[in-house]
Amino acid sequence: MTQTVLITGASTGFGRATAQLFAERGWNVVATMRDPAAGADLSDRPDICVTRLDVQDRDSIDAAVATGIARFGAIDAVVNNAGFGLFGIFEGATREKIQEQFDVNVFGVMDVTRAILPHFRSRARGTIVNVSSGAGVFGLPMISLYNASKFALEGFSESLSYELRSQGIAVKIVEPGGVLDTRFSARSTDEFGQAPVPQGYEEFVASAARVFEGLRENRLATSADVADVIYEATTDGSDRLRYVATEDIQPLVRARRETSEAAYMAFMRGKFGG
Repeated sequence: MTQTVLITGASTGFGRATAQLFAERGWNVVATMRDPAAGADLSDRPDICVTRLDVQDRDSIDAAVATGIARFGAIDAVVNNAGFGLFGIFEGATREKIQEQFDVNVFGVMDVTRAILPHFRSRARGTIVNVSSGAGVFGLPMISLYNASKFALEGFSESLSYELRSQGIAVKIVEPGGVLDTRFSARSTDEFGQAPVPQGYEEFVASAARVFEGLRENRLATSADVADVIYEATTDGSDRLRYVATEDIQPLVRARRETSEAAYMAFMRGKFGG
């Protein structure tokens, strides 16, 4: 039987590329997004169901899951892709923005997961793929809130994987870095422009900005490349938990995971000062 995947944040970037890839490889796709009009062209395909899902609206989550099951009979996998990143000095962030960061990147993932679990458990199978980030592996200045949300997502996903293994359900984490063809950096820049830089941080911000510019120049991957890794994580049938999706973050991932704490901190402080 044809399998079905539900993808959040499918209007652009990783989510859109992933929806297209799964459909091309013979899956049914429930492509969800806050504004279904953004996916009007995707809905021309009979194997893609475009429907509304806002991860901050639990009623829309329940409705999207129900719509997908009604359309295709079952859902076999969920890709929790929807998310965004705050960029800027922590002290300049408002309490409301901090709440929004976690509402989308953490609590939204939890709510989508909670909504699909009864269906998965009734079938004793299913796969949940949570799209994290290199920022879920290593900390960087200027994105402390995004880091915090992705570190939380990684811890949640790892812990959940042990629980759900007992139910025949797999949990996977995909960790991309920067890519060339998403609006992620543009939205982060917009958010930064709205947050004041507290007095005294100006020199640090200018120095950090130069490092981030260097990181942006090393981006080589595309959304299609990340979609390939999401597809692999969903379909490889392995017990593997984490998948690093882009080459640009490999040096930082290796520094975090394969060196001592002292060596890692010296490496990072050499990049960012302090």
